[in-house]
Amino acid sequence: MPMPDSYLHYPVRRYGMDHDRYDWSDLFTRKPIQWPGGARIALSVVTHLQHFPLDMPAKPFKAPGALSMPYPDFRYFTNRDYGNRIGVFRVLRLLAEKGLRTSFAINGIIASRYPAVIRAVVDGGHEVVAHGLDMGKVHHSGLEPEAEDAIIAEALRLLRAASGQKVEGWLSPGRAQGFNTPELLVKNGVTWSLDWANDDLPYEMRTKEGPLLAMPQAYETDDQVVANEYFHSEPDWVQQVKDRFDVLYRESADYGGRVMSLPLHSWVSGMPYRVEYLREVLDYILSHDGVWCAPVGEIAAAARAQV
Repeated sequence: MPMPDSYLHYPVRRYGMDHDRYDWSDLFTRKPIQWPGGARIALSVVTHLQHFPLDMPAKPFKAPGALSMPYPDFRYFTNRDYGNRIGVFRVLRLLAEKGLRTSFAINGIIASRYPAVIRAVVDGGHEVVAHGLDMGKVHHSGLEPEAEDAIIAEALRLLRAASGQKVEGWLSPGRAQGFNTPELLVKNGVTWSLDWANDDLPYEMRTKEGPLLAMPQAYETDDQVVANEYFHSEPDWVQQVKDRFDVLYRESADYGGRVMSLPLHSWVSGMPYRVEYLREVLDYILSHDGVWCAPVGEIAAAARAQV
């Protein structure tokens, strides 16, 4: 069957970038960012708490970590749910031991399925970030705006009610967005997003509903990506995260503050044989002077006052 002409049709194809969400910018020529207390690095730890439905659809695509065996896939369903039963509390204990306040990106449905998890996160002094409704409801341009708006609104409603927080941050399942997603996020009171992985500092994005701050969220040193997509070992992950930090820390001496993002998954780093590698990473980063660990929303506020 010949390829249809529509396959090569892209509505905003033109010279330059394929969208007008933001202007191109060289990280090394920007005005330096100053973090509170003169810190060189803002450490952004984001732990994902996710619910993978047993009947999650295969189309238009499955989010990373999705169930892959024939229905009902209890093998992977229970492996992922380990993070909501055990792994999250292991991560919370480690963060408390280090005296760190961080962010947790949480599927909205967890607020009704596992309310004790939300209470534990909030009681630990951490920030709740909306992570869509569940991992079976990915955002894409095939969604009608009304349907996508309803998913976003419901996820935010559940998490705001359960946490008592404003919940102004967003991370899409699988980091997937459609053309309407940024506008719908701002419309529903979201002020910053972790979906775009193209910078080491925050930057403003344009939407028809107002500005949306893009916050750095590493992809290639995400624990799930390294373990389950790249098939690297835990010591490999530790070295990669250390190397990432070393470069950012070195750059910060000459170019101003940087964001060191550390994406975690409760069903990955919360495993008994992995949590000690997380401890090693945190000990290494925190052993350096000028590291400010804060929830993403506080980092966003500090950046927004300067960008």
